[in-house]
Amino acid sequence: MTAGAVRERGHEMLRLALAGALPDWRVDLARLEPLADLTAEVIRSRYPDLAVPFHARWRHFVVGGRDLWAELAGRTDWKDRDVRARAAFDLAITSVLLDAGAGMAWRFRDARTDSVSGRSEGLAVASFRLFEAGAFSRDDAPLKADALADLSTQALAHGFQVSDANPLVGLEGRAALLRRLGEQTHARPDLFALKSAPRPGGLYDLLAARAVDGRLPAPAILEALLEGLGPIWSGRLTIMGLPMGDTWRHPAILRPDSTDGLVPLHKLSQWLAYSLIEPLEAAGITVTDIDGLTGLAEYRNGGLFLDGGVLVATDPVAAALPLDVADPLVVAWRSLTVALLDRIAPLVRERLGLSAEAFPLARVLEGGTWAAGRRLAAERRLDGGPPLAILSDGAVF
Repeated sequence: MTAGAVRERGHEMLRLALAGALPDWRVDLARLEPLADLTAEVIRSRYPDLAVPFHARWRHFVVGGRDLWAELAGRTDWKDRDVRARAAFDLAITSVLLDAGAGMAWRFRDARTDSVSGRSEGLAVASFRLFEAGAFSRDDAPLKADALADLSTQALAHGFQVSDANPLVGLEGRAALLRRLGEQTHARPDLFALKSAPRPGGLYDLLAARAVDGRLPAPAILEALLEGLGPIWSGRLTIMGLPMGDTWRHPAILRPDSTDGLVPLHKLSQWLAYSLIEPLEAAGITVTDIDGLTGLAEYRNGGLFLDGGVLVATDPVAAALPLDVADPLVVAWRSLTVALLDRIAPLVRERLGLSAEAFPLARVLEGGTWAAGRRLAAERRLDGGPPLAILSDGAVF
């Protein structure tokens, strides 16, 4: 239940693959060099000044050069920075949890920015508009998420413009996830209601209280999220009464204890942890040890290594079939992605002439590997979709 565990087992998975002990995958580390070239090229093309922000949900709230959050903040009379931080937490948490893969057909039309977008970008704008309109609020004060337990699937479908002609993958799963989040905020007032009514934004007060001399390590953000959000994930592993979230089993990971076979990944929770750094720092809390978090085990980063030839499926026919997210082939692919991101990051920094301190993994991801993975996907498949067909309930990717 830590970022360190995600990283440790990812590198163990990579060692097994390099030793030929992983049945579904082989690894060609020589292909990392050209992928680092590509990633550095993508970073320079997207950010010529190399001023790359962190990989976070806030990037998707910039549409056509307009920063929707900055515009909202500019016209909102927040009493103090703590109130603003709680609102930012409410927005980031709900938006990230709604960001699982949308499917290739879905689009969101935003009249106010005259934009049409799909995938993560469309989900971001749709969730932002719902939050802004008060769809998650219990009263006339719209910029909070204290009514999630009552959110209907129909309301979410309306906000996301879902129809037969505009289907959204995992709609019910998304709505159920937010309802469980709302229920959890009421079940754990010690985490979510320190200085406000129960709401996701209450985690801000918890993290602020855990900061020492105004400093908070990034892994502590993840640990609070896993503690607070663990019970909202339906149908996941529970070990000794502890909900394990985005943790799966793989037969190659051997332990003589209750963690035998466990492979933690925590993709959405880690992306959320990255996304909470900026609201914390805006509230005056310095977030340290950014690289204590790991790369994200999702299909753009994983697709970079698969499409780029670093990862090769030993049985291409099996890899071409629709796969459950719990399939050992998928679990290993995601875990290998975490380790390979650690391998490619220093190569990218070397090409950019930047240090790890100046260019932490959160910038490599944003600049970066995620965008390079999307570019390769667009070159190799007409729909730009992921290289593996993974069956998901809308709460993983």
